Amino acid sequence: MNDMKKTPTNMSTDLQKFIDKFEPNKFKQLAHGIEIRGITDIHRSITFAKDLIERMKLKLTVNHNADMVSYGGFEVNNQ
Repeated sequence: MNDMKKTPTNMSTDLQKFIDKFEPNKFKQLAHGIEIRGITDIHRSITFAKDLIERMKLKLTVNHNADMVSYGGFEVNNQ
């Protein structure tokens, strides 16, 4: 399995700030953001991510759907 915690070099500043504060154990870079995986308390983590984005005034959004819940994941994307 790839080390999903490596920080890609072409990531937005806001996304990098989010990763530094949220400290996800596993994430995968997507075209417009990241997918955070392996979360056990998904509701709490999504709420925390949204609060963190708002508090830090980051230009990011949180997206999730029923499929992502099956593997404890959600996305954080650039606006």
